[in-house]
Amino acid sequence: MDITHVIHAAAPARSGHITWTEVIELTGLHPSTLGELIDLGWITPVIIRDESFLFKPGDIYRLRKLDRIVRDFELPLLGASIIVDLLERIEYLENKVRELDRLL
Repeated sequence: MDITHVIHAAAPARSGHITWTEVIELTGLHPSTLGELIDLGWITPVIIRDESFLFKPGDIYRLRKLDRIVRDFELPLLGASIIVDLLERIEYLENKVRELDRLL
């Protein structure tokens, strides 16, 4: 087996996923905060063979939004995660309403 092929096949960048270290760098979150969000089930990374976490690009946006709400409103992590979930639900429902309006 060609070693170059193995390295490229295992590279997270090719999958579109983001590594733990990149998430920490891109969001500025403390690793324990990210771990807590995973434990809460609020964010669900893909776990690869060596038990590393890989995150979706959309997770970065959610985590930044969460961090901003925590800091701006001085809320606990759990409260801020509920707010982000509700904001996402509102956005989803607004998009559905627009779709239905187009059908009328």
